Amino acid sequence: MVEDRIIATYLIETAFPLEYAAEVMAGEQSTGTFVSVPGETPELKEKHAARVIEVKELEAVSQPSLPHAKIPKGVHTPVYTRGIVKLSFPLQNIGLSLPNLMTMVAGNLYELNEFSGLRLLDIDLPDSFARKYPGPQFGIEGTRKLAGVYDRPMIGTIVKPSIGLKTDEYGPLVRALAEAGIDFIKDDELCADPPCAPFEQRVKVVMEEINRAADKTGKKVMYAFNITGDIDELKRKHDIVYEAGGTCIMVSINSVGLNAVEYLRRYSQLPIHGHRNQWGALSRYPMLGFGFAAYQKLCRLAGVDHLHTNGLNSKFAESNDSVVQSIKDCLTPLFGGYTVMPVLSSAQWAASAIPTYEAVRSVDVIHLAGGGILAHPDGPNAGVLSMIKGWEAAVKGIPLEQYAKRHPELARAIQKFAN
Repeated sequence: MVEDRIIATYLIETAFPLEYAAEVMAGEQSTGTFVSVPGETPELKEKHAARVIEVKELEAVSQPSLPHAKIPKGVHTPVYTRGIVKLSFPLQNIGLSLPNLMTMVAGNLYELNEFSGLRLLDIDLPDSFARKYPGPQFGIEGTRKLAGVYDRPMIGTIVKPSIGLKTDEYGPLVRALAEAGIDFIKDDELCADPPCAPFEQRVKVVMEEINRAADKTGKKVMYAFNITGDIDELKRKHDIVYEAGGTCIMVSINSVGLNAVEYLRRYSQLPIHGHRNQWGALSRYPMLGFGFAAYQKLCRLAGVDHLHTNGLNSKFAESNDSVVQSIKDCLTPLFGGYTVMPVLSSAQWAASAIPTYEAVRSVDVIHLAGGGILAHPDGPNAGVLSMIKGWEAAVKGIPLEQYAKRHPELARAIQKFAN
């Protein structure tokens, strides 16, 4: 990686020649505009212009993916060509700035009418960004140390119902889960500081139960409290959790913005559980928005320690191939480190471990199961144990039904959830 350049990779669709469209992108996001202007000297362009370094043609389609796309003059039956474009941006245009990085590699590109499709797939950054942004503080290793869980996935769940529980209703639920031996519990993203369960009161009730269980068992459950809110609330809520003995905080990344996450990272003494809700708006349409490879790098720069990826065969509109690649992206070192723990969730149960491990060959994940634990016919204790046994079967390469013959909690999970 050239130290003074930023490389961004895009998928585009256009009725214009790909090379021309790529030059339009480079000009719009650096020195150019729709006409030459005074001061746009060759010397300035040499120093500050973005460069097109690769154009690779893919397939062509007869209909545009997005509306209001411009077509070349004189063309009555346009063909829309897709391609991969790589642009190289001078670092000196923005300096080491995460918000201005976003402006440069995304910015107005999505609005250019030469394009009927445009998606940021990936981004490669100079190592100097790692000197400015320290990235995840705890990552996989630090999270495992705090939770005391090694050599297997961290098994977790989400408080359900998502919203509406009163403060005193959290105690029995957390008590049952802690006594069941669960590793991790998180607030739902919908529950931050509602009148029915005010944040400070909720932290007090939850931590009383977690600490009481830890005194009995020696194991302290990691609970990710949702501190999402205005910027001036982030530190106050972080401090409430930390002073209560909590070991994790959660923030909705897209709600507060990457710079607010980075602001939180600067003083946080706890792992930051990054929830990506609203991700579908950025990614669901394949010819628009962001690819996860780019997104997760930006989140790591901001400093999240855990990042949601969805799980296999989930309720969300994402292919298994995409989920697998997202998990692998999180597990791929950035800047020689910057580890981030993938968080798998949505319609998960014990059997989900089998295809997950076969695809990623790693146990460095937080595997969340809501109904897969709480709705187990023999209660949450059996639900937690069924998840652990599902992963044991996966790692050992033993078919789930065969392993279930010696583990009744797994057999009961199969009876409940397999159909």
